[in-house]
Amino acid sequence: MGTSPYSIRLDDELRKSLEREAEIEDRPPAQLAVRAIRSMLEAKAAKREAIEAALQQADEGRFISSEAMTDWIDSWDSEDELPMPAADITPSRS
Repeated sequence: MGTSPYSIRLDDELRKSLEREAEIEDRPPAQLAVRAIRSMLEAKAAKREAIEAALQQADEGRFISSEAMTDWIDSWDSEDELPMPAADITPSRS
């Protein structure tokens, strides 16, 4: 995969932070910037995929009840933490 130059403007504070972090990691600032951009884009793509999956489930009429979600959330940080609930509201097939 090839690379191409790309110019961006950073405010002074952000530029200095990037340069400090690059110095700590003994890497060029551009390498850290590329990693940060890639990470942000991957996170946005994952979020978009999750939203699309949720919309598809909603279009199919599959939902998780508020009771199941509340029970799950209430179990967090307990000895009996529940697994993430599955859809328990589905369209009737009559």
